Amino acid sequence: MKIRQPIAGFGEVMLRLSPPGKTRLTQGLPGPLSATFGGGEANVCASVALLGGASCYLTALPENPVSAAFVNQLRGIGVDTARIRFAPGRMGVYYAEHGAAQRGSNVVYDRENSVIALSGPEDYDFDAMLSGSGHLHITGITPALSEKAYLATLALARAAKEKQMTVSCDLNFRKKLWRWDKTVAPAALAARCMEQIVRFADIIIGNEEDAGDVFGIRSSNSRIEEGKIDIQGYVQVAEQLSARFSQASFVAITLRESFSADHNNWGGMLYDCAAKKAFFAPLDASGNYAPYQIKNIVDRFGGGDSFCAGLLFALSGEKFSRPEEAIRFAAAASCLKHSIRGDYNYSSCDDVVSLMNGSGSGRVKR
Repeated sequence: MKIRQPIAGFGEVMLRLSPPGKTRLTQGLPGPLSATFGGGEANVCASVALLGGASCYLTALPENPVSAAFVNQLRGIGVDTARIRFAPGRMGVYYAEHGAAQRGSNVVYDRENSVIALSGPEDYDFDAMLSGSGHLHITGITPALSEKAYLATLALARAAKEKQMTVSCDLNFRKKLWRWDKTVAPAALAARCMEQIVRFADIIIGNEEDAGDVFGIRSSNSRIEEGKIDIQGYVQVAEQLSARFSQASFVAITLRESFSADHNNWGGMLYDCAAKKAFFAPLDASGNYAPYQIKNIVDRFGGGDSFCAGLLFALSGEKFSRPEEAIRFAAAASCLKHSIRGDYNYSSCDDVVSLMNGSGSGRVKR
């Protein structure tokens, strides 16, 4: 399967506010907070552009100086922002605390009643939004905001398939969201809604927990909270997802072993549904799975999004489009993201290829 670029991403972007270093919000306030922008789909579009690909970001924002700053930033790194919808309202905010040692990172959301949460399918011109793109990327985050955002995501995915576009969906379960139907538990609401959305996806992406949280499909021998994963169990997860969503061409899963907030092992799996074959990365010299050991993590926010971006960029090109190469590229790209502050992966294609080829010592390049 070949993805036709540019890649369009639809979803909410937020203002991200963080206290200095790895301090707690209760320590840092009152005081200065570092402001950046972030959101799953925006992160993918930004990272694709930084790798050298073509991307278009689709969202709904208020027309104010904060939104203008975000649009200028995306445009500056090469993302097409011409199809963003502007309407009265607010931009969502999230406060990000960086974890350290055995204290995990934490997120506090302030995103209710954002413009995109209040925008339904009737508020968008889907034909204009998708014009010129060959691929739509969506996630399980935006439909978790509100019923209107869910319906808009579902309608856009349906419109993309009617145009014979490739659709990728990152399951991205957020347990603090999915609260918009008070009669249904968040996990049950996510399962009901994502079942409808994922039926349009050619590429299904998730982390080591998402398939279990959303669809109850788990790697039986993995113990996520202990940082222990059974990689072969994820082949079975992918097989079950492939059987459930028979239209899918690929299932990709990130494999994170979290020993502490500062030390993670990292890799990924790409399952080719037609060939019924799984590919893992990175591999050692003997061809066995050997995850990247990432120590002294700078910022893990956006790590999964950088994996998505690397995978979609690789599949859309020529050099790394074979499954075994695409997963190597995605794993390497997302490994590098852990060394970069902010949600975006400011890594070039050359940076990624260098790591793929074994240059991971961190030596100065002169």
